[in-house]
Amino acid sequence: MGVVDDSMLTHKVRQPLLSNHSSGGGKKKGTKGHTGSPDFAVACTLLVALGPISFGFSLGYSSPTQQEIINTLNLTISQFSMFGSLVNLGAMVGAIVSGKIADYVGRKGALVVASVPHLAGWIITVFCEDVTSLYVGRVLVGFGVGIISFAVPIYIAEIAPRQLRGFLGTFNQLAVTIGIMLAYLGGLFLQWRLLAATGIIPCSLLLLGLFFIPESPRWLAKAGGHDEELVMALQALRGKDADITTEMNEIKHGVEESMMQPEASLGDLCDRKLFRPLLIAVGLQVLQQFGGINAIMFYAGAIFKSAGFANANIASFGLGSIQVFMTAVAASLMDKAGRRLLLMVSAGGMAVSCFLVGFSFYLQEQLTHPSHMDTFVSMLALISLLVYIISFSLGMGAIPWILMSEVFPSHVRGLAGSLATLANWSCAWAVTMTFNLMLEWSASGSFWVFAAECALTVVFVVAIVPETRGRTLEEIEAFFNLGRGGLHFEGQQGLELQAAISKKEVEAS
Repeated sequence: MGVVDDSMLTHKVRQPLLSNHSSGGGKKKGTKGHTGSPDFAVACTLLVALGPISFGFSLGYSSPTQQEIINTLNLTISQFSMFGSLVNLGAMVGAIVSGKIADYVGRKGALVVASVPHLAGWIITVFCEDVTSLYVGRVLVGFGVGIISFAVPIYIAEIAPRQLRGFLGTFNQLAVTIGIMLAYLGGLFLQWRLLAATGIIPCSLLLLGLFFIPESPRWLAKAGGHDEELVMALQALRGKDADITTEMNEIKHGVEESMMQPEASLGDLCDRKLFRPLLIAVGLQVLQQFGGINAIMFYAGAIFKSAGFANANIASFGLGSIQVFMTAVAASLMDKAGRRLLLMVSAGGMAVSCFLVGFSFYLQEQLTHPSHMDTFVSMLALISLLVYIISFSLGMGAIPWILMSEVFPSHVRGLAGSLATLANWSCAWAVTMTFNLMLEWSASGSFWVFAAECALTVVFVVAIVPETRGRTLEEIEAFFNLGRGGLHFEGQQGLELQAAISKKEVEAS
């Protein structure tokens, strides 16, 4: 390979893999001139976001229905706790098979596969009369959620224009928070069977809507034999007047490179080039859950009661509304501030707020009650909780899923993404099952552990995570390929440099 000229680097980063075209007078396909509109890509994103709404509704369902279900089916507290946790176990199984399904039948096909058991689970829940059928329904709902939680962010990443991928990718987490909020809202007015019946609606709409949106162009290119459908899908997603030649060349080049690789297996994940992407994707999913989000949400009702709120369900709905609003704010910032900055701000805010929640519990343990400090301690816990939710929504909620869909090469995206999704659900289940034991050990100590883990997340992002804003999936893959598994290419300039060098090597060969 020859010396790479600086001016060529800049040119190549801005116009990657431009195809050769004639310099004739008219604007031909392959020349600059038409930009098109991403409106249809946004519409497709909104449609598949019905999946994460179902996901969030499933998570939020158990909170407002606890007492009704216990009374109707004569459950013990431990049986209901098992009911709540089974969605995590079902999702773990779904996560294991999600990558293979999405690679074999496509991203849309995976969502169809997920919808069937998910809907069946809600129907069983509506009509169940004993604890066994209640458990079966919950596991089926969770199985569908596990596939949805993988397939939706992958689909969004693969259809989104590069300049909107962060913004549209945040819709996944935004939809999850909307689903949780809707479950809390419905719980204020609906009996538990009617609320379960309501859970059927978003996934049913998703199943119908999938017949009206295109498959992921990248999956079509990888599957082969879909050239006409690939062109139609990409043209529809970019607008009828858009020039898609450059992007088509990038996709085909990426697929050609991936096709040179053997079919992905677990052994491939040990490849040195995959070490850093795998560390980023799995690490952020683990750190997200061990940051205590499920524990905080679990204990929110008790904190609200200690702050003087009479109705914990109304307070939880208010908390869910704040989470929706702040996730929407994060969506507007994703492609402006970038992933790294938002992750660091988010994890830093979570660390401070967890420390303060722990400090409020420490003060409660030290004070004699009643005390003139009781109101201050309760308000400190409440405000810290709100700051935690705001901080989580700004970055740690959405970005681990966005990066999971961005950092892996196409030939292992399904398998590696499944592993990252499994890590998330496994850690969520572990935190949910151990949190009560942690509280028995020490309430203040539990939240200080979460604070330390959130501080560790800041260090992890600074040291390991590159900025992927504004880059195509193919450019990100090229960056990691040339990184040789090392951890030295940080930030936007490093990513641009490595993507440019990779293209120069391809052209030279």
